[in-house]
Amino acid sequence: MDCGLKAEHKVIKSFYEETTAAILQGHDNEGNLSNYFANILQHCVKKNPNREFRTQFEYIENKKRLVFDGAIFNKFNDSMVYGIWEAKDLKDKLEKEVDSKFKKGYPKDNILFQTPHRLMLFQNGELCFDKNIKDSPTNLIDGLEIFFNYSKPAYEDWEKASVAFKEKVEGLGKGLIEHIHQELQKNQIFIKAFEDFKTLCQQSINPSISNNLVMEMLAQHLLTERLFRNVFNNSDFVNRNIIAREIEKVISALISKSFNREHFLKDLDHYYETIETAAKTFKDFHRKQTFLNNIYERFFQGFAIKTADKHGIVYTPQPIVEFMINSVEHLLNTSFEKKLSLSSPNVHILDPFVGTGNFMVHILNKIDSFHLKEKYQHQLHCNEINLLPYYIATINIEHAYFERTNEYLPFEGICLVDTFETLDSTQIQLFNSENTERVKKQKDAPIFVIIGNPPYNAGQENENDNNKNKPHKIIDDFVRENYAKTSKATLTNSLYDPYVKAFAWATKRLEKQDNGIVAFVSNNSFLESIAFDGMRKHLGENFSKIYHINLKSNARTSGERRRQEAGNVFNDQIRVGVGITFLVKQQNNQNQLADVFIYSIDDYLKSEDKHNFLENSIYYNNIEFDKVNVDEKQNWLTEGLHLEFDDFIAMGSKEGKADKNKTENVIFKTYSRGVCSNEDAYVFNFSAKCLTENAIKMVENFNSEYDRWKRNGKPKDIESFLNVNEKVLKWIRNTKRHLLRDKDVYFNQDKIRKAIYRPFCKQFIFFEKAFNEDVYQFPKIFPTVETEKENLVICCTNHSQIPFVVHITNVIPEVANGGRTGQCFPFYVYDEEGNNRQEN
Repeated sequence: MDCGLKAEHKVIKSFYEETTAAILQGHDNEGNLSNYFANILQHCVKKNPNREFRTQFEYIENKKRLVFDGAIFNKFNDSMVYGIWEAKDLKDKLEKEVDSKFKKGYPKDNILFQTPHRLMLFQNGELCFDKNIKDSPTNLIDGLEIFFNYSKPAYEDWEKASVAFKEKVEGLGKGLIEHIHQELQKNQIFIKAFEDFKTLCQQSINPSISNNLVMEMLAQHLLTERLFRNVFNNSDFVNRNIIAREIEKVISALISKSFNREHFLKDLDHYYETIETAAKTFKDFHRKQTFLNNIYERFFQGFAIKTADKHGIVYTPQPIVEFMINSVEHLLNTSFEKKLSLSSPNVHILDPFVGTGNFMVHILNKIDSFHLKEKYQHQLHCNEINLLPYYIATINIEHAYFERTNEYLPFEGICLVDTFETLDSTQIQLFNSENTERVKKQKDAPIFVIIGNPPYNAGQENENDNNKNKPHKIIDDFVRENYAKTSKATLTNSLYDPYVKAFAWATKRLEKQDNGIVAFVSNNSFLESIAFDGMRKHLGENFSKIYHINLKSNARTSGERRRQEAGNVFNDQIRVGVGITFLVKQQNNQNQLADVFIYSIDDYLKSEDKHNFLENSIYYNNIEFDKVNVDEKQNWLTEGLHLEFDDFIAMGSKEGKADKNKTENVIFKTYSRGVCSNEDAYVFNFSAKCLTENAIKMVENFNSEYDRWKRNGKPKDIESFLNVNEKVLKWIRNTKRHLLRDKDVYFNQDKIRKAIYRPFCKQFIFFEKAFNEDVYQFPKIFPTVETEKENLVICCTNHSQIPFVVHITNVIPEVANGGRTGQCFPFYVYDEEGNNRQEN
């Protein structure tokens, strides 16, 4: 890596000017001087998009925790460290400091020791550069060039291979699934094994699981099983893991005739070898664990993109994990009549969304040795719904226990199951008897602590992806009857986001417990959005104390607000605002509303600054929270709110809308969202002629599939049945529902209507219910072209990403006609034939 530095560059001149001035003023200690050299390192690293530089970099080697003054590492994998920097001041004897660091176990691959006047550089254990830099920018630049140009061959191979991996694994995965398709047509042994396994998946994960998702699970196993054997020297992985054993039965049937696993995966040999070679450079298991977590994320991004999007496949940064676990330990110590800890007998701990096991591994390391075995075998619980992270979590947790005890014990607290389904009282077979028994044991356990990182995806964008979030009857009913029913908001769809379901699930899971703690890092839109007023109300009623650290990071705001939100604490892997929430349930305080405490982190902080804040805080009690005065509308953030608005007449209300006879205290009886198509490119167009041609093709394609569906006995598994041609028709949820209701569709030119798509942007819309996700009230607001001549609609939009917008239109508005979703208030309403006009 070429630094590209020259003596006349500003960053070099500044280093010499600032260090000289600081020394003359007596500010010559390491803490004052090191920042000037760090600026040079940061400047050089920015030239390589795959590198990052961080001060106070934590590194674990052979179970020793080392903290470097600075380190250069792989942006996508911080277990791969390219160079280490140690700063010293002028009073230090550098040779003595070097000797001291090496005795502590500091790596000797590429480590730079620096004072304001001297550089010493060691590579591969040998001193390769030692020069005075006091008055010599040339020596400084020469030393930095050598430092930055060093690289381990294994790391170089890894970087090259990882760039190509996404494309390679995606193509190979598709080829593997195609082969499975072929075998399902002719291999009777495999057909039987596949159907049995699919039944297990339907019982355990999702009753409507499709063949494609089952194939994806088999492909995940085939593509990654080798890594678990080789990276972790776990040759017996398949036999030890209860789920892997079940899948191997299906794989054995797949290869029973013509399929050769090794031959098929030969194209990935180079990639596997680079992973295994790079992994061998890591002596410490924790670095291997971090490395494999990175492989896990890249695997999903390359092969299982829909799964990654659906379940929020994001690795929780260590500072968040440590802070949350430390905080839970302190809450256990201080919140209940009896002083408790993570090690206390009968404090059962559950991570309901375990991912790769990060929280559980760190909890294991916090438990004292005396209670460790009992906790490990009986009181630690976790769930995972995806196969690959389930495998990784199992290995990570079992190895963490082995490191503490030098004894291998299988971890029986992990279940392959959908956490949201564990509230169901019925007992079904969940893959096999061992997994079923584990789920039963967890359901019967008196869980005291629930901790983790819930999934954050709000739903698929493309219905053809078949990637929507699964409905969960018990939790959805709870959300509907508690969060949604008591909300004053009209739009409550966001309440069915999985992270909201996670809070609802945790509330119900602790229902029978007198005491308990919930600790989640999650999307924190619930903090102030009006749609979540019911959720805030019920959290206040169900818990005694609520602590929330608002880490901001919402990239979906705009302008100055977006700049204030700044870097995402998940290293910019997600775009939503993030917060850490602690909910404390106390027996002696159950009839009172919760005390709510909120701390909002400073504006403009980068991801690294937010991590440093959590590390320095250690746990929640070292943070100066503000106690919230929750108002009658369940607002937790009340600064700047104007109470006089409470006295204004509402433009519309849910109560007024629901009661046909009630029109008091509202201006408009009927109001509606704009038309939501979920397939804008198909039903909107600037050209009426082009839209007409598209609409006719859509109708023909629909009716062709409709006829085929009837001829095949009207199968209910429509996801697997449909032949989707996205060039003609996008099968959104409502289109599928229309077919299942046994209805055909016809084209009528009157359905090509004018519409307002965005502010001052008119288009034409194919106004057909079957091809729009929801037309809401608009068949009664603009039922015919004639009604456009007399009716008017006020469209209001109020959203965090844009200021308040209002405009009036006389044509059908799209749902985001104001730039984001809003509400529309019509002057007249009609019946669907355009008759019986009534003032609204």
